[in-house]
Amino acid sequence: MKKDIRSYTFEQLQEELLTLGEKKFRAKQIYEWLHVRLADDFSEMTNLPKNLREKLAELYEIREVKMAARQESRLDGTNKFLFELCDGNMVESVLMRYKHGNSVCISSQVGCRMGCRFCASTLDGLERNLTPSEMLGQIYQIQKISGERVSNIVIMGTGEPMDNFENFLTFIQILTDEHGLHISQRNVTVSTCGIVPRMKELAEHNLQITLALSLHGSTQEKRQELMPVANKYQLEEVLAACDYYFEKTGRRITFEYSLVQGVNDREEDARELIHILKPRNCHLNLIPVNPIKERSFAKPSRKSALNFKNKLERSGINVTIRREMGSDIDGACGQLRRRYGTEGSMKEN
Repeated sequence: MKKDIRSYTFEQLQEELLTLGEKKFRAKQIYEWLHVRLADDFSEMTNLPKNLREKLAELYEIREVKMAARQESRLDGTNKFLFELCDGNMVESVLMRYKHGNSVCISSQVGCRMGCRFCASTLDGLERNLTPSEMLGQIYQIQKISGERVSNIVIMGTGEPMDNFENFLTFIQILTDEHGLHISQRNVTVSTCGIVPRMKELAEHNLQITLALSLHGSTQEKRQELMPVANKYQLEEVLAACDYYFEKTGRRITFEYSLVQGVNDREEDARELIHILKPRNCHLNLIPVNPIKERSFAKPSRKSALNFKNKLERSGINVTIRREMGSDIDGACGQLRRRYGTEGSMKEN
């Protein structure tokens, strides 16, 4: 079986080239082709000797991440992509354009086993983890398709990054390496539903990425109602892990809170949120839930969401309602992949 060359860090690629009897500087050339020029085939690497290109093609592969479908919002230009992997599995990614630059939200797994009740990604369970190259491939293909530079990365699509921890760490190392795209760690956000041991381990790496906790409930009981992972980790433990991450890295925590009408958007929810967030240096993202047909959850009205936000703000909580992007396309994580799987091939629109 051929080796996945795009999943090598720069240092690993140097070692690999030495074992092949090649000069160390060849690693820099190859790394640039893979991660700056975004080559999809060794034949494109024209400054390498032909025999080296042939050797690379014999021993390694550049794993294909191929666009299968694309939706573009007529409201705000948001693009949602469905990518096919080399084994036929599908993953989703989203390109969002802001004044401060382009942001891409990528998937870290095929499917998800976390079981959050409002999320389409988890309905069919976990198929497998993505390799570092498959995570990178989503970004690289979006850059190639759009012809635009990506400056911000959010690992908040399908999957739980802390459940694919080693591959996630390698992905971050390659993404931010000065020899590659060299995206600043401060421009990377990773979301977790609260896998406490991995959150603490991530803190030990002392990266400068933003950690976003999917909170969604203001008490242990409410989290358990919405998120099965809460049966394993108490809210108190999860918040302590967030505090530990802040202490180790100095990076302010972002809390994600999907507003579900009549479930977690009441007066008592606001009071409980204020109680747990007021002592912390954090930011709260309110996300009116994106309804999926398999669940009965409803999105609160704009007025209701603003009232909830105002209650928190008056208590000194740093809070925003996340701007809805691509609301006229398959917006929720896992929706496009799921619809593609049930309807077969789709035309790009």
